[in-house]
Amino acid sequence: MKHLVALSVLLLSTAVCAQNQAPVKTNFIDHSNNVLIDEATAKAVLGENIPAKVWKIHSPRNYTFVSQVEGGLTAARTCVVTARVMVLPLTAAMKAPMFRPLPKLTATAYDAAANSSTDQCKALAKDKLKEATLAVVSNIVKL
Repeated sequence: MKHLVALSVLLLSTAVCAQNQAPVKTNFIDHSNNVLIDEATAKAVLGENIPAKVWKIHSPRNYTFVSQVEGGLTAARTCVVTARVMVLPLTAAMKAPMFRPLPKLTATAYDAAANSSTDQCKALAKDKLKEATLAVVSNIVKL
């Protein structure tokens, strides 16, 4: 009988550990200029820089992270980039984002680099998106 109890406790603890290691559910929306950064790359940057404890505070069932990267190369080969990250609540019924950014959970990072190539401009866009994401995350949890 003791063996059955010990076995059931072991199985239960294994199941709990497996649940704790499950991937974190996320909710991202991207509205970026595809010339600078594609949707998959933007979502990957957000996913890499938003820790799991953020999703415990702002559940993906109730909130979404929205990213927007705009800009490009000017005629003088100057790369101009603006990256914005916002946390938006979702409606209760349709789970659609409401454009009511949460206080202190919007960040914008911008920069310009002279004599840039297309690849350098894409790298700058990715860096600025990471910077804006980290600014929002630092207002939610301490890194």
